[in-house]
Amino acid sequence: MEELNFASVEDAVQYQLFLAHEPGNPQILQQYIERILARFAPILVSYIWQYQPFNLKVKPAKGDIPAHIAGLTKFGDNIEDEWFIVYLIKEITKEFPELVARVDDNDGEFLLIEAADFLPKWLNPENSNNRVFFYNGELYIIPLPKTPGDEMLLPTNNPTIPQALNLLSGHSGHYMASKSIRSAVYKRISGYPEKIQAFLHRAHCYLPAGIATVLKRHPSLVAAAVQAFYLRDPFDLKACRVFRTFPPETRIMTSVTFTKCLYAQLVQQPFVPDKRSGYSLPPRSHPQYKAHEIGMKLAHGFEILCAKYNNPPHRDSKKRALNGPLWDNFLNSLKKNNYFKGELEGSAQYLDRLHMAENYFQQTVIHPQSSVADSPGEEILAILKETSFNLEDLRKEAESLPPEDDDSWLDISPDTLDEILQEASGTNKPASVSNEEEQNYDLAEVTESMKTFISQVSSYEGAEIPWSSAESRVTFDVDSFSNALDKILGATSEELDSDDLEEEEEFEFLDSDEESDLKTDKEGEKTSWEETAGSLRSYMDDMDHELASTNIGKSFTHQQKVIKPDKASSSQDPDRDLEDECPAEEPDLTPVDIDLNLVTNLLESYSAQDGLAGPASNLLQSMGVHLPENTDRRLH
Repeated sequence: MEELNFASVEDAVQYQLFLAHEPGNPQILQQYIERILARFAPILVSYIWQYQPFNLKVKPAKGDIPAHIAGLTKFGDNIEDEWFIVYLIKEITKEFPELVARVDDNDGEFLLIEAADFLPKWLNPENSNNRVFFYNGELYIIPLPKTPGDEMLLPTNNPTIPQALNLLSGHSGHYMASKSIRSAVYKRISGYPEKIQAFLHRAHCYLPAGIATVLKRHPSLVAAAVQAFYLRDPFDLKACRVFRTFPPETRIMTSVTFTKCLYAQLVQQPFVPDKRSGYSLPPRSHPQYKAHEIGMKLAHGFEILCAKYNNPPHRDSKKRALNGPLWDNFLNSLKKNNYFKGELEGSAQYLDRLHMAENYFQQTVIHPQSSVADSPGEEILAILKETSFNLEDLRKEAESLPPEDDDSWLDISPDTLDEILQEASGTNKPASVSNEEEQNYDLAEVTESMKTFISQVSSYEGAEIPWSSAESRVTFDVDSFSNALDKILGATSEELDSDDLEEEEEFEFLDSDEESDLKTDKEGEKTSWEETAGSLRSYMDDMDHELASTNIGKSFTHQQKVIKPDKASSSQDPDRDLEDECPAEEPDLTPVDIDLNLVTNLLESYSAQDGLAGPASNLLQSMGVHLPENTDRRLH
């Protein structure tokens, strides 16, 4: 079976769209590409991608994989680009219900990773290939056959793409993912497309006028410039000793829109410009120091991009494409989808949006064979060649810039980080509720969760983590535990108490010589067991006496003694009281309080972590148990 080639580029997401009811025809698929990109152009045109934009192209049939639409986007450090593409794929299958889509990245089926807490036990990375799809705007998972009748319909191995398409097109109602799985995935992409604005950051930058003009015409080029600066090498910086394209003498104050990821990359990386470049920074106390610093870094990025492209820019292919019927149809689709938002044709705002649409059309809609893909440097030089600007007019515009955004989101306090993590895990609660829970915290929850964890199934792949106590009641099936123990020991539950169970476990580790001393000739099954159990108790009692006076024995907390004196014997025989007091000098042989020792050791381990991650907190949090903060230590 020939499978789809998964994305091999690091930090990249791959997506495929198939026709559900008919074999893919390249011409029909190309028409779908044009319709899809025109339909979603209003949100795609102005989107700033970290590394590569969302793109679609026709893939011919190969092996058992039919012709389909495919795309690959490298998202780099901005994971939100990947989830925005998931939103797009979901909405595409909703707008075009005849399409079936799948999406994966370097980690494989990352949608299943997002919903890992709710997956069925049979689903694992080995058998998940070609099972997860978007169809009609919903998430579907093709299951394994459960009955002999299912084997006639469902493949026992990973399904092929044609098998998956046939199942979804003919029996889609049976394969929709569970509500909990869909909710986990949909929660991650909820809020789009409005959420796009939340990931943008507008900042004032002191930039050369040429860069301000380029960004006004093509705002998304800021990503390429930031990446060029962020990933620079000494050879790149040679071009920045003397700025030939963007001299510092033409700098003006302007407003630049970044994604938060790009802004953080630019701000957080320290850099001192070459003295020969002409870029100097004011004192740090200067109110516009940050604008000068960001502008200087961004100018280095643009200069590096232009230096990497040495050929003169050519735009003939783009002009020819914009004069063809494909562009006319695309422009009409934009107008139908209210892309220009009511702006008058020929106005400044209309022309700005038109230029962005032209760039978008050039990059994503035109077939690769009919155009030459522009490099960022070529695009920048072409815009500078086509566009003229007046330095005085730009300086006047700088006097009325909109306010920049607050960048305090760059600094995250530990409490804020905890809130973000809790919100991501769905365990966040109001402060009043959290305080009340801390005051009324029940340590019995810790012991019950540990008992549940111990009773879970484990293997070489790991141990099953019980559900959070907030979601389901923690229970301990005593009868099942006793029955399992009886099968092992061959005795009834009345013959052993809880201490004997521990003694039996320890007895298994005795060497063969010590075991042979305890065995007697078997005259009968009952007699043999009674003698062995008696010898075991005697042996364990001797060990208890020996360990009770050691540091190990004294380190455990024992159950409290309950003394019930015999009034009659006490009153008749006063000397017996003195005899009863003598054993008080013997070591304490009362049973160990397992629950109290467990909680004590866990709390000591948790306290020793000093608020950092550690074994105690990791184990308890994986079971949904969240210990309150240790306020006692803070007082000292």
